[in-house]
Amino acid sequence: MADPAAPADGLICAYRLLPGGGQRLEWPEIRRWQAGDGLLWVHLNFTERGARRWLQKDSAVPEPIVDALLVDDGRPRSERHQDGWLVMLRGVNMNPGAQAEDMVAIRLWLEPDRVVSTCRRRLQSVAELRAAIEAGHGPATPGELLIALLQGLTQRLAEAVDRLEDEIDAAEAAMLEDSSVELQTQLSSLRRRCARMRRHLAPQREALERIVRIGGGCLQQEEIWQIRELGDRVTRALEDLELAAERAMVAHEEFVARVAQEQNARIYLLSIVAALFLPLSFLTGLFGMNVAGLPGLEYPRAFWVVSGLMLALAAGLLAYFRFKRWI
Repeated sequence: MADPAAPADGLICAYRLLPGGGQRLEWPEIRRWQAGDGLLWVHLNFTERGARRWLQKDSAVPEPIVDALLVDDGRPRSERHQDGWLVMLRGVNMNPGAQAEDMVAIRLWLEPDRVVSTCRRRLQSVAELRAAIEAGHGPATPGELLIALLQGLTQRLAEAVDRLEDEIDAAEAAMLEDSSVELQTQLSSLRRRCARMRRHLAPQREALERIVRIGGGCLQQEEIWQIRELGDRVTRALEDLELAAERAMVAHEEFVARVAQEQNARIYLLSIVAALFLPLSFLTGLFGMNVAGLPGLEYPRAFWVVSGLMLALAAGLLAYFRFKRWI
């Protein structure tokens, strides 16, 4: 689903970043911009025709980079191209009605004097960066802009992992009192959500590690160190995700084992009852036959004698089961 706030021409926002803030730009100013005019940030909705046309014909961005900026759902990665960096990232989906593990992708092309980014859906981290720029606290270099975005993405990732862990804690607590099918479904859903988020974000750690390993280009050494720290935070979040997935799996296995144990206890009780009534049923069936020659037909107390024998037999079976510690 595309960003509903994006204009039809595809320009979500553009700024000329200056010390102490930034100047909002529209398409005419973007087309007149030159490298000496200050750092330019252009953020586009790549699904709109105007954005695609500008990238392909007017942006002077290398063609392979344009193709990567326009890819529908690119895997997180990073590539250095001369002095520029192509960085493709994912963030948790914080849009209303969306699942956090339904990741949102953002693609960035960083040059010494310009940053071009594209996305299809709204990212809260981008909105926060725009607010910081308009408040006079925006980045001054391409690396600082990348770091600001990474900080927002990583913070929301940590928050999403914390929420998953809280849900697992609640499910584990509910297991003590509930054995319903809904709880089993919830545990299975938590496992799938952890697996989806981990699958989407594992390449992001590799992309950040590649930036740290190669370095250079339009990124300064101090910025590389900050990116390394953010990569470590992503690694910790992924480790927490793995632990959360294992906890959900263990909780699910314990739930299944407990349900099986309860079922076995019920079946065991039914087996004991059946074992008690089997010989009694045999006797009642035997004496209930409508044939001549059955003993006691003429004896007035025969019913009570047989009933007493059956009670004695049931008591003897119960005593035997107790002796064998079956009950």
